[in-house]
Order: sequence, then C-alpha cells, then structure tokens
Amino acid sequence: MTTPPPPAPSRVVVCRDCCCGTPKLPGVDHEAQTSRLRQTVPIRVSTCLDVCDQANVVVVQPSAAGRAAGARPVWLGLVNDPDATEDIVTWVRAGGPGVAPMPPILDLYVFTPPHRRGAV
Repeated sequence: MTTPPPPAPSRVVVCRDCCCGTPKLPGVDHEAQTSRLRQTVPIRVSTCLDVCDQANVVVVQPSAAGRAAGARPVWLGLVNDPDATEDIVTWVRAGGPGVAPMPPILDLYVFTPPHRRGAV
C-alpha cells in the first residue's frame, strides 16, 4: 500500500517583467527577493500581471486545503523590502490563505487587481 503524497502547499507567483523586478524600482534587490522566496516556498515567476502601479507584485495562492476552506489568491503589491518578503515566507510556510492567519502587517500590501474588482 502506498502512502498518498502530501497535499500541495500554497504557492507564490512573483511578477518579474516590465516594472516588477526591474531597475524602474531603484534600491530594491529583486534577485535577493526572488532567491529568498525560491529557497523556502514553491514559486512561479510570471511575466507582467498588468498591475504595474503595484510593483513588485506577489500573489499567494491557497493550497488545496485553503481552497477547500474557501480561500482565494491574495494579491500583494509594493512588496519592496526584505521584511515583507520574510512575512510572506512565514505565512506560506504556516499554510497560507485559508489555513494560517495572514500576518497583520501584510494587510498594508493587499490589493484587489482591476480584473477582480466586482468579482465575488
């Protein structure tokens, strides 16, 4: 009898294209941010997510357990400092949306992307 695989964890999408992850945001170590996330949580690097006014954008997608609890992806914008990145890492490692409470400091970064406004 084989043991079923563990449930899929929360995943993180990191925008890295025309604004996010570029010199348009001076003083931000984009490579360090991407590397830190990649070392600790499952990530996918995306092309433009079309919310350039919020650069750097990070989307935390719920795990299967989080989705079962009704969680939706959480969009975080202006994630331009290492402390915010660490808060995201801590939250995702604890279970992410629908499983673990989001650190209150991340409320400052949450936004609703234009294509989701009005969606239920």
